[in-house]
Amino acid sequence: MTGGEEPAGRQDADAAPGPLRVVVADDQPVVLHGFAAILGAAPDVEVVATVADGVALLDAVARTAPDVAVVDVRMPRLDGIGATQRITAEHPGTRVLVLTTFDLDEYVYDALRAGASGFLLKDVTAGRLVEGVRLVADGAMLLGPSITRRLVSDFAARAGAPDRASRATGLDTLTPREHEVLLTVARGLSNAEIAAELFIGEQTVKSHVSEVLRKLGARDRVQLVITAYECGLVG
Repeated sequence: MTGGEEPAGRQDADAAPGPLRVVVADDQPVVLHGFAAILGAAPDVEVVATVADGVALLDAVARTAPDVAVVDVRMPRLDGIGATQRITAEHPGTRVLVLTTFDLDEYVYDALRAGASGFLLKDVTAGRLVEGVRLVADGAMLLGPSITRRLVSDFAARAGAPDRASRATGLDTLTPREHEVLLTVARGLSNAEIAAELFIGEQTVKSHVSEVLRKLGARDRVQLVITAYECGLVG
């Protein structure tokens, strides 16, 4: 990259795919450097920055335009929830994968509501960590069953009746293919897995997902999962 150019992040579909660009944020040095070493050893992953607090994370994301930010929940200056909210709002090309000690941590739940694409426990295996980054970069979600149930319950309780009715009505506007895509998203499949299952290209999957989000008035794939659960499409 020459001086003054902005980092490009993921390359377009017509270019040869480059490595996944990842930023790792954790205030525990052993965890930070351990996860960075694991990810950096993967042939298709490049760790472009490691940081120890949320403010430094925002700066790193702005500078490096990573595909995925692997974010600890509890960090100084700005915690993982606040950082996730800022990243998803200001850098939509970067997906957030949250790290936590407990799978029912309320902070993780809040981070998912803030726009994170999923979570992993800190005792995750090396293989699962790399796989998780790949899945999140590809548009999948990493939501455990307990977190999914809590998300559905909370949104059902907090969302207004008009909002729920609007999304339910939106289901009637989906084409048969879009309905199939919604069901696969609700099962947590990545774009690549959806493409393989439905025998269509990944770019076509992305187009369908975008259209489903628009028709249902959903912000992200998490809300698509919630809609599918609320409407009884999955259970």
